[in-house]
Amino acid sequence: MEELYQAIEEKIKASGYPREISGERVYDDICDQIEGKENGTYLVLSKFEEDVIFEYHITVSDDNFNLGILTMKTPEGVFETDFDR
Repeated sequence: MEELYQAIEEKIKASGYPREISGERVYDDICDQIEGKENGTYLVLSKFEEDVIFEYHITVSDDNFNLGILTMKTPEGVFETDFDR
């Protein structure tokens, strides 16, 4: 799992996101957001920090999920990364 967390952090940092980020925390947030969801594609908003909104574009299937695009809206600006690339 550490490799996955590291990959999440690297993609987010590459977008120019200016804050500290934990891949594990992002992964856990996604899991919390999709818990109990039916199979399908979702746009999920999460208040990741007091002044930061994460917008996840997620496809949920029986045993896993795919995070496509993550948009991070902060006072410093809007940052986006595509996890499918």
